[in-house]
Amino acid sequence: MFEAADAVVIGAGVVGLAVARALAMSGREVLVIEAEAAIGEGTSSRNSEVIHAGIYYPRGSLKARLCVRGRDLLYGFCARNGVAAEAIGKLIVAVTPEELPALQALVATAAGNGVDNLQPLDAAAARTLEPALHCEAALLSPSTGIVDSHGYMLALQGEAEAHGAMVVHRTRVLRGRVGVSGMLLDIADADGAEMTLSCRSIVNCAGHGAHAIARDMAGLDPCSIPPRYLAKGRYLTVSGASPFRHLIYPMPVPGALGVHVTLDLGGRIKLGPDISWVDEMDFTVEPEIIDGFRQSVRRYWPNVMERELELGYAGVRPKIHGPESSFADFMISGPEAHGIPGLVNLFGIESPGLTASLAIAEMVAGQIAGIAPAPSFSTN
Repeated sequence: MFEAADAVVIGAGVVGLAVARALAMSGREVLVIEAEAAIGEGTSSRNSEVIHAGIYYPRGSLKARLCVRGRDLLYGFCARNGVAAEAIGKLIVAVTPEELPALQALVATAAGNGVDNLQPLDAAAARTLEPALHCEAALLSPSTGIVDSHGYMLALQGEAEAHGAMVVHRTRVLRGRVGVSGMLLDIADADGAEMTLSCRSIVNCAGHGAHAIARDMAGLDPCSIPPRYLAKGRYLTVSGASPFRHLIYPMPVPGALGVHVTLDLGGRIKLGPDISWVDEMDFTVEPEIIDGFRQSVRRYWPNVMERELELGYAGVRPKIHGPESSFADFMISGPEAHGIPGLVNLFGIESPGLTASLAIAEMVAGQIAGIAPAPSFSTN
């Protein structure tokens, strides 16, 4: 079967849904293709649900720019759409004198990104805010918050569909190729029935699957596809009431932000994530990590030793750098990068991808704004 499609978004995670919404609201007819039976089954449902302020990322990077822009858009979107979100703030802590210079350096990094509301605290001031905390000094980030990520994705889907977008589940992308007047995309439904879509625009938001889809796009230069790495992060839950009102973050470690204390919107506390580099998708949370988590967290929360820790969940971050490097930017590879009009591949959309999702969607929509819409599509 052969059908015409205007804009096809591959992947119904938080970024794919944000892109679909942006394109639909700009007047495009949008088809979202999702391999799973529900939205947000991948990275979007296995994270800390934190709204990041934009503190850590190199000045001028996409992560810095899109996080700060996306943070403001996200708080506004949640307020307008009744999505639970709260700017509860976080403390970034230095637990030894040796960590103080790095803590102070974060102030300059954040200011370079437009985050100018960090509040330095000495140990006494930090303990006034959080009596259970042990540290030499801290930074208070009032713009950091938490969000109901599933509620957010449902609201994105609702707005996208209200503007005519369609989300098709249990549908896989088999292959693609560049055609004479657009692109061709072969897809298959859950029963194996295949269809070819003639597309004006394709946005590859497939997360962990983005590399494979890009490699199977005939006519796309393989040099435009970055390496793929997998970084597993595990979470533990903590028994009892939380002693904290803010999120508590240690100093960052290479490739991650360290094992931190996160609260959900119900006030429940969890620890994580850690980071381990893996070769395949693995969501196991091993019991033997519990002692390591205790030892990491006791540096700034001594009383964690008195709490019962239980196995939580794990996520796998879609990175485009390995353990030998501490940073790689988002890679939003559009026509200017690879020369194919209407095609945008998104690689390495890890944290702060949730926070940045609406800003990423703005950028993607801008990259394909000049592609004329195609005739109406059909899935019959």
